[in-house]
Amino acid sequence: MNKRYHMKHTIYLALCLVLAAGCSKELTEEPRGLVAGKDALSSQAGLETALTGAYGSLLVPWSSGFTSVAQIAMTMGGDDLTTHPGSNKEEFREFDRFNVSSLNSRMNPIWLGCYKTIQSTTNIINNYTSVQGGNQDSVRAIVGEASFLRGLCYYWLTRLWGEVPVIPSEKYSTAFLSLKKSKPADVYALIEADLARAEEWVPNVRRSSGRPNKGSVKALLADVYLTEAGWPLKNQAKYAQAAAKAKEVIDNRAAYGFDLYRDNYLKIFAGGTVEDVFTLFTRGQWITYNSFYGLSTMPEDEGGWSDFFPELKFFNNFPAGPRKDATFSTQFTLSNGTTISWQQTTTKHPYYKKFTIQSGARNVYMSANPVIMMRYAHVLLIYAEAQARSTGTPNSDAYTAVNAVRQRAGLTGLPDGMSGADFAAAVVSERAWEFAGEWSRWFDLVRLEQVEAANAGKDPGDLQPAGAITKASYWMPIPGADALINPNL
Repeated sequence: MNKRYHMKHTIYLALCLVLAAGCSKELTEEPRGLVAGKDALSSQAGLETALTGAYGSLLVPWSSGFTSVAQIAMTMGGDDLTTHPGSNKEEFREFDRFNVSSLNSRMNPIWLGCYKTIQSTTNIINNYTSVQGGNQDSVRAIVGEASFLRGLCYYWLTRLWGEVPVIPSEKYSTAFLSLKKSKPADVYALIEADLARAEEWVPNVRRSSGRPNKGSVKALLADVYLTEAGWPLKNQAKYAQAAAKAKEVIDNRAAYGFDLYRDNYLKIFAGGTVEDVFTLFTRGQWITYNSFYGLSTMPEDEGGWSDFFPELKFFNNFPAGPRKDATFSTQFTLSNGTTISWQQTTTKHPYYKKFTIQSGARNVYMSANPVIMMRYAHVLLIYAEAQARSTGTPNSDAYTAVNAVRQRAGLTGLPDGMSGADFAAAVVSERAWEFAGEWSRWFDLVRLEQVEAANAGKDPGDLQPAGAITKASYWMPIPGADALINPNL
């Protein structure tokens, strides 16, 4: 990443409040949704345009949002992900070895995409009352979706960076050049307020695919509560709130169209199943495509890039069964037709099969596969863990929830009579298996303060931490260009 690139990002911080967003060619030429002020939002159509831009900022390949390998790279501190020990993967290795530079460009898509979306959604939330005419229910639904997206973005930012700046207005002020970081507790208060508005205004039925419904909002709120109960806030009263909110989704899953998908497990990752709680859909074209399916998760033996794959201890400890078979690729075909095992690959690792299921050729990087941000299995396991932790004893509903996930995986149910602590630990392990490689494991380890333990005693064939892991290792450094222009960051 060159100096000119970074300076263009910091200039955008000053002019558009998006903290280093807006250098990409796509958004420079087509700034949909990045308009500011009430004049641009005086109609329902204007609101929709701004909202479309807010979603779009999460879907710009390699530049902003969740369609590159950025969120996978940034969560390599978990024990389910690692990368190539050589090649051109130094930026990936920084995350896996806990020595991340502030100039690591793999952070940029999440940082930029989230702040772009925050700017657009703040514009909507602050100015929707200027709309003349229009359908009031539709306007409220738009504002609800904007609130959901803003809450989602701040949630990702504070989980990854801890203390982050909160943008108070969509209107530029020179004061933003010295904006200070907000404590996680203050960021979470904003997230909760946004999601409370979204929960009230987003309808039960999605307005279109790739949008949240009321169940999506409740599910995200349950996840937020679960995280708030752990590090750094450690507000354990939130466990009861997480359980209650997740139970609302479970009890009303028919109205929201949610359920576990029980046919072919791999089809979940193609999107469009009942398991989708919130999914970002791509088009497989230059304007929006998914670049972490395909080449990114294939070994170079098959012409892939070996960006990410599972750690050996994680793979070896993974419970055998159909879910393991669907999750990992262990046999590979060379260009001459020869088949080799994972032990014979250059990295001597298995790979993630769930990220090579795009239609057509496997060896592509412009996939039309969606980015599944949250699925119904999350809701079930949030409920099971939170209920057990909040009361000290798992109830029958908690057993039903976790066992539904286990049974689909070909496993037996958890034994009756477990203590709350043992049951919750078993659910956390189940989350690791169910969401392997899906950037969930890292956040679980952080909130439960288990990063150090999970990275102790690694297999010698995996990358080792560069030094002692401390709580400072739990958060990423603020991207260097932004810290340079604003020392308060």
